[in-house]
Amino acid sequence: MHSLPAHERVILDRIEHIIMLEQVQSWAAVNSGSNNLQGLAATAQLLANAFSALPGNLALIDPEPVEKVMADGSVEIVKHGQHLLVTVRPEAQTQLLFTGHMDTVFPADHSFQNQRWLEDGILNGPGVADMKGGIAVMLAALQAAETSPDFTHVGYQVLINSDEEVGSPSSAALIAQIAQHKLAALTYEPALPDGTLAGERGGSGNFSIIFTGKSAHAGRNPQDGRNALLAAADLALRLKALTREGLSVNPAKIEGGSPNNVVPDHAILRVNFRPRTPQIVTETDALFRHLVADIERDHEVHAHVHGSFGRPPKAIDAGAAKLFDLVKQCGAELGLSIAWKSSGGVCDGNNIAACGVPVVDTMGVRGGNIHSSEEFLITESLVERAQLSALTIMRIAAKGTL
Repeated sequence: MHSLPAHERVILDRIEHIIMLEQVQSWAAVNSGSNNLQGLAATAQLLANAFSALPGNLALIDPEPVEKVMADGSVEIVKHGQHLLVTVRPEAQTQLLFTGHMDTVFPADHSFQNQRWLEDGILNGPGVADMKGGIAVMLAALQAAETSPDFTHVGYQVLINSDEEVGSPSSAALIAQIAQHKLAALTYEPALPDGTLAGERGGSGNFSIIFTGKSAHAGRNPQDGRNALLAAADLALRLKALTREGLSVNPAKIEGGSPNNVVPDHAILRVNFRPRTPQIVTETDALFRHLVADIERDHEVHAHVHGSFGRPPKAIDAGAAKLFDLVKQCGAELGLSIAWKSSGGVCDGNNIAACGVPVVDTMGVRGGNIHSSEEFLITESLVERAQLSALTIMRIAAKGTL
């Protein structure tokens, strides 16, 4: 850091560890599971209070309606929390995007609710790394950058959505909208404990297939029935057989059935696809639809497909490579070794990249064991990663380009 120009060192030195840690602990103390609307509302208000320190307009945006297939085959609208959107200097020529999520995977009735110190500097708690810590990093970086004269020529939007952990169904359209005309984006998912970032990401598609057959007595006239459960099981096996290099298929759950003496006329198959490339998405979708039609014909049932490939694969194109190189260069000047590797996980970075915007989506804290009760945050990474983000965006501001 001593090699940095004095004006940059002064700005980065303003980032305070204790303020960030207090924010993380305060935010993580409120359960904000994706379906906990009360907890999400409380968290949104806490975040709104904190992000009001930034200039510009702050708003809580209502979620888009989201359909969900219930166990009985009915389709209901599922409610989600509001999304926090901050817009700063929309008239500026250079526009950036910063995203994070306030929801966690831990519902209100989950046993993992409290924080504890595993050892000095290692905090265990729900969402401390994924991503209450990342939100604190984002805010601290923006507050620091706002003190740079160059940054006054940059506009940006901040989106903290309430449904990322369930695939961002109620915020995907908003993400696509605000990604337009952005030079670059940073997303604050946690880095690995050693600081490694995620590079390429595969995509993800979640589907529910509703089967409707025909009931009949299992002993008297089974030949008159059309077994929906058997059709679902057959499709699960055929879909699993699609697994190959670049594609994993996980038939995850079959719901439905009937008493033992009745041919079941209802079943639902839930399945997840993980394609590595856009071409595989296209190929898989066509094969999937073809197999569903085959099942309908072979079992004489009706099948209704509900779902989509909601997370497109994310490649490292020329723009993303330039942004990664800038982050790496800034890291080196801060004494940090920045590396990245491909990840099988997905996040809002997938959706942003699909809009043609270069994105680095693991600019959050160093931590680990996310999505489990062993989740931890390495607290020294709060200032470290905030300085990395601040320096990166100040360099973009100074050049007006990547």
